[in-house]
Amino acid sequence: MKNIISLVSKKKAASKNEDKNISESSRDIVNQQEVFNTENFEEGKKDSAFELDHLEFTTNSAQLGDSDEDNENVINEMNATDEANEANSEEKSMTLKQALLKYPKAALWSILVSTTLVMEGYDTALLNALYALPVFQRKFGTLNGEGSYEITSQWQIGLNMCVQCGEMIGLQITPYMVEFMGNRYTMITALGLLTAYIFILYYCKSLAMIAVGQVLSAMPWGCFQGLTVTYASEVCPLALRYYMTSYSNICWLFGQIFASGIMKNSQENLGNSDLGYKLPFALQWIWPAPLMIGIFFAPESPWWLVRKDRVAEARKSLSRILSGKGAEKDIQIDLTLKQIELTIEKERLLASKSGSFFDCFKGVNGRRTRLACLAWVAQNTSGACLLGYSTYFFERAGMATDKAFTFSVIQYCLGLAGTLCSWVISGRVGRWTILTYGLAFQMVCLFVIGGMGFGSGSGASNGAGGLLLALSFFYNAGIGAVVYCIVTEIPSAELRTKTIVLARICYNLMAVINAILTPYMLNVSDWNWGAKTGLYWGGFTAVTLAWVIIDLPETSGRTFSEINELFNQGVPARKFASTVVDPFGKGKTQHDSLADESISQSSSIKQRELNAADKC
Repeated sequence: MKNIISLVSKKKAASKNEDKNISESSRDIVNQQEVFNTENFEEGKKDSAFELDHLEFTTNSAQLGDSDEDNENVINEMNATDEANEANSEEKSMTLKQALLKYPKAALWSILVSTTLVMEGYDTALLNALYALPVFQRKFGTLNGEGSYEITSQWQIGLNMCVQCGEMIGLQITPYMVEFMGNRYTMITALGLLTAYIFILYYCKSLAMIAVGQVLSAMPWGCFQGLTVTYASEVCPLALRYYMTSYSNICWLFGQIFASGIMKNSQENLGNSDLGYKLPFALQWIWPAPLMIGIFFAPESPWWLVRKDRVAEARKSLSRILSGKGAEKDIQIDLTLKQIELTIEKERLLASKSGSFFDCFKGVNGRRTRLACLAWVAQNTSGACLLGYSTYFFERAGMATDKAFTFSVIQYCLGLAGTLCSWVISGRVGRWTILTYGLAFQMVCLFVIGGMGFGSGSGASNGAGGLLLALSFFYNAGIGAVVYCIVTEIPSAELRTKTIVLARICYNLMAVINAILTPYMLNVSDWNWGAKTGLYWGGFTAVTLAWVIIDLPETSGRTFSEINELFNQGVPARKFASTVVDPFGKGKTQHDSLADESISQSSSIKQRELNAADKC
């Protein structure tokens, strides 16, 4: 904060003498350049290999041209770099308290947008819980070998695959919609479509009709998956980034808790009525309308606006995001805007300017895309599917239906507690540490659950159920929360939305595999593994943990500009945390390249003139 205050004073003083200073500085540097060129010309007579146009221009060692306009541009570029570095330092030094005081509106807007994920969490838990609801089983199920109704594994697989396929379609469409209309209007459009699709689920007459409704409803959910974390990471500073991105996990859990509570009520009070499954579908209508209104008034992401070259609108957006007033706020907006502009400009120079999905796999972006994809896939290779099928899992492990629904509610509440716990420890340890230890505890829980599957009686089933509750806590305290932050930090600003979309598609592809395998593992008429399923997922969790230890870098405490520089320099994963970088002190911007060309041409012309004079 002191740096900003001092910068305000400096800018006020500098503005009074700006023209005079630029003119005097330009003349002095140009005179020095003339002397330098003359001296080196004398040397050039002895060494023909020496060429003035080989002089390198950087922001740290600027060589100015002949015209006052060129000199002014160079000075402005140097000032812009200083401002970007100032903003970068300010963001890194900002505490959580300072961030909340300066960016309270950014946090609130981020919370509003992320709340759309409540609906996905709600429906995901709802669909899997319906498989254990007696009235739903009698309405749409078939008799099994035990003389009770059951939704066949084929239909369970089909319905869950409908969700995953719909989400993948929505994810692929989202980047093109964002490119055309921005984050806000894309979200509003998705919410409007979801409102219409809920009618199909409410008036369902068959499992096929439910399948159609799930595909269509999942397309907006795919949109929410890609945009919520992107928006949160781009409107909030570093100090708030972990909390606002991992808030997505809280929204998921809140939706799941809501669904579990509704399904428990349906099982107890509407067990013989079609409202037992119709009412849970209808309750999805309470979310879209208020969210559409709120998002309409939300500011657009300044990063997206700068990428679209709408700098004036980006300035207005930052003004709505930042608190405060007067010169201090204006300077903060200028600094942040310059940081965004230079970061994006530098990215564009180092990569293709097309910004297509193919660019995500080119050069250094290939590594970033791979890490983001594997990080999100890791959620589905660490036993998370058991949490989604928890009610059904509890029944197959030997619990009564009433007790199974109660345990599901407790499970999601513990998951919420786990996420809040990750918020507390995130200020003391990094993303990598949270993820590593969380996976280690998950692995132990899963192996023990699998071992209890070999026991019999209520003790074994209750023990497996209790450990599944512990698994929910460790999952949400670790990988369930932290991945949302990691997948937003790793991609470049230019390709962030597309990289996140690709990562989420990979997540959904793994979820499709889980949707095929899990019903077979749990159904009585199929493999009937019950609690032994824990052994399978314990092994996959061990593999996931090994990948995290070897390949995943630590991004905690790094601004987007610093993360870009670390990837551009090819820093190994285990050296990310210790490597010191200067994101704006090295490398050329677009202006640098133009200045280089101008200076090189000017120097070459001078050299030819001197050579001609020497011949005469």
